[in-house]
Amino acid sequence: MHFRKLDLNLLVALDALIRKKSVSLAAEELHLSQSAMSNSLSRLRSYFNDELLTQVGRKMLLTPLAEKLELPVRDILVRIDASITLKPEFDPQTTDRTFRICVSDFILNTLVPSAMQVAREQQSRVRFNFVPQVIDPKKELERGEADMLILPDVFCSSEHPTESVLTDELACIVWQGSPLATGDMTLERFISAGHAIMQPPDSNPSFETHNYERSDLRRRIEVQTYSFSCLPSVIIGTDLIATLQRLLIDRAINCGMPLRVFPTPVPIPPLNECMQWHKHQNNDLGILWLRGLMREAARRLRQAMSE
Repeated sequence: MHFRKLDLNLLVALDALIRKKSVSLAAEELHLSQSAMSNSLSRLRSYFNDELLTQVGRKMLLTPLAEKLELPVRDILVRIDASITLKPEFDPQTTDRTFRICVSDFILNTLVPSAMQVAREQQSRVRFNFVPQVIDPKKELERGEADMLILPDVFCSSEHPTESVLTDELACIVWQGSPLATGDMTLERFISAGHAIMQPPDSNPSFETHNYERSDLRRRIEVQTYSFSCLPSVIIGTDLIATLQRLLIDRAINCGMPLRVFPTPVPIPPLNECMQWHKHQNNDLGILWLRGLMREAARRLRQAMSE
C-alpha cells in the first residue's frame, strides 16, 4: 500500500531502524537480509531527502528529522496493530495472548500474586510477562512494548487512560534491637540516622524518595537496593531506617521479623497505584479483561488486609 508515493511497508523498516540504530539489528528483528534492509534505508532516504541515520565512528546516530519521526511513526504502527488485533471476542480460557506488564517490586510482591490466583480460578491460558519499570515507562506504551503499566499516580502520563487499582500508606521501620527503636522518632533522629532505600535501576526515584525530596528532606543513604521487599531483612541487626509500604511491613512482621514501626517524619500522601494502558487499546477486550483481573486481585488484597 502506498500513501503519497510512500510504500507504507517502509514505515515498519523505519521504526526498526530508528529504535535499533543499526541496519543489521533492524534486519535481524524483521527477519530480513542486511541487503534488503539497506535497500529499505536507501528508499527511505530518497523519500525523505534525509540521511536519517549517519555513521559517526562505530555508531550510527539519528538525524534531527529521524528523531522527530520516531514517535509519530511508532504511534501509527501501534494504532494499526491495535486495530488489527482488536477482535469481537476475548476468551481467557482459549487465548494464546501474552500481556507484558511493567511493575514495581512492590506490585510484584503484593498485587501480582493475588492476580495469579484469580487467573487460575478463571482457568486462564493467558501468559504474563512482568518486567521492571524504566526511567520513562510512558515510552514502553507508546512503542507498543508494554500492554500495561502499574505505577504511582504521580508518575502516570496524562496522554493515556488511567485507573486507580491499589492504595497503601507508608511508614518507617527499624530493627527492634536498635537504639532507634526506643523513644519517639523525631525529625532530628531521622535525619541523623543512616537509611536503607530502594532505587529502581535506570528509573525515576521511588515514591517515598520523590515525596521526601519535595519536602526538602535529605536522608543519609547508607544502603541502596533494587527491591522493596528485601528492606525489612536488610535493616535487621543494624541501626538503619527504611521507609516502606504498610503491606510489605505487615507481611514482614507477620513472618516474625523484629521490627518497630514509626510514622514518617513528614506527611507523605497515600501511595495510589494506577493501571495505565495505551489510548489506542481502550476498547481492546483483552485489556478490559486484564483490568478486571487486577481490579478483583486488589479487592481480595484489601479484604485480606482488613481481616
